[in-house]
Amino acid sequence: MDDIQIVIAALFVSAALLNAIANWLDVPYPIPLVIGGLLLGLVPEIPDIELEPELVLLVFLPPLLYSAAFFSDLRTLRMDARVISLSAIGLVLVTAAIVAVIGHELIGLPWAMAFALGAIVSPTDPVAATAIMRRVGAPRRLVNIIEGESLFNDATALVAYKVAVAAAVGASFSAGDAVLEFFRDAGGGIAVGLIVGFLVAEMRKRVDDVNTELTISLFTAYGAFIPADQLGLSGVLAAVTCGVYVGFRAPEIASLESRMQGYALWSVLTFLLNAALFILIGLQLPVIVDGLSGLPAGDVIGYAAAVCAAVIAARFIWSFTITGIIRALDRRDSQRQRRSTWQVRVVGGWAGMRGAVSLAAALALPLETDAGAPLPGRELIQFITFALILVTVVGQGLTLPWLIRRLGVIEDGTEEEDEEIRARLVIVRAALERIDELESEDWTRDGTIERVRRLYEFRRRRFKIRAGKLEDEDGVEEGSLLYQRMMHEIYGRQREALYALRNSREISSDVMRRVEREIDLEESRLEV
Repeated sequence: MDDIQIVIAALFVSAALLNAIANWLDVPYPIPLVIGGLLLGLVPEIPDIELEPELVLLVFLPPLLYSAAFFSDLRTLRMDARVISLSAIGLVLVTAAIVAVIGHELIGLPWAMAFALGAIVSPTDPVAATAIMRRVGAPRRLVNIIEGESLFNDATALVAYKVAVAAAVGASFSAGDAVLEFFRDAGGGIAVGLIVGFLVAEMRKRVDDVNTELTISLFTAYGAFIPADQLGLSGVLAAVTCGVYVGFRAPEIASLESRMQGYALWSVLTFLLNAALFILIGLQLPVIVDGLSGLPAGDVIGYAAAVCAAVIAARFIWSFTITGIIRALDRRDSQRQRRSTWQVRVVGGWAGMRGAVSLAAALALPLETDAGAPLPGRELIQFITFALILVTVVGQGLTLPWLIRRLGVIEDGTEEEDEEIRARLVIVRAALERIDELESEDWTRDGTIERVRRLYEFRRRRFKIRAGKLEDEDGVEEGSLLYQRMMHEIYGRQREALYALRNSREISSDVMRRVEREIDLEESRLEV
């Protein structure tokens, strides 16, 4: 019990501290978490941790996959489906095969465990890469492709992982059965995800309590993953499919309150799960290293270096080779216009970092075979996985911003800004149209109608100026910025007065928070 308390305290304190360090250094939080987890595992007072392997994939993966799918851009997934699917399936299988050859021929692992190693290290994790890309200003399409790839390559890798581990612990294996099982798992997982997504969406349409909505949202990932997994299907694809479906229908099924609170809930949850995974592997590192006591340190480091080099090189070779094949076969004008440069492919290749899924899969390796013997190479595979994450997240993560700037793979963000302005103009026009319709209603008043109409007409004029459709002859944009500055000052003074009331015990903390939230909401709308 004391060990559990120490571990829980270490996890939460370390996650908060390391995230603060990440913000201070202006680097994505996975980088300090990987290093911090490693250092924390070396502290003698921290007890050795033995996780239940079967719980790792169940506890960590469903919410991470579901949240990534929920917030994904379905339009981008459709537009770049070919690129994403080729990487999510083809690149994963090629990488797994290359690493399997190294695992068997160089490291000496049995073929089944060698393929398990290949499956573990083949899926990418977008957390660090996309955080860096967005901060530096990398092209939006490249960021979306990397996110989409990581969303679906988890399924490919974990189905391959499942087949390889089953063979490693003693099940019979044949290539034909493996291919059939892959398609059965994938198709069945997608079907389960769609069914659960539909049921959840219909349920949430009929619920108007925020706590109930958030509870359903929180457990939807498990509601898709667990039935698929129990049926022997792909729980990963079930969670991803369910997330994409529910995310697409979210505007019609989620209330205003649940949307606001849900975003914060999932943001914190995914951070804590990622942080816990990175720190837990660090805490288990002494146990892993103890299991390698019979192997020379030079050999172990050499094995890890060989796998890291193969994984990174495979991504670059695949990217340039597949691009050449596609361009030779598909010469349509629409595809010519979407062709990327070699600089973009280099950045995309260098952004193939490994993270949460590889960690979870390595930790979830069974301890024994069906015959009761220790699973061969388990600790070595876990060490190699940790080394790969360290190299890709820290090494590539720290050099990726320099590479992006050096190759000039940066866009100015005008496309996204134009889309936002266009969206705001459309909703302002819809508001003015509705105001005209409401003017004839008995319950509306002329003064209220005119006041609201002037507000939206001002917004329409401002957005047209920002879109370049009107000249800013009256200094509307400058006046708007000055107005925002003044209102920020006013809201700040309101909060001071509100806190003074609470401190003098004239109002309760509940009343203070309720009024404070209204001020926060008003201030958050200043930019529009």
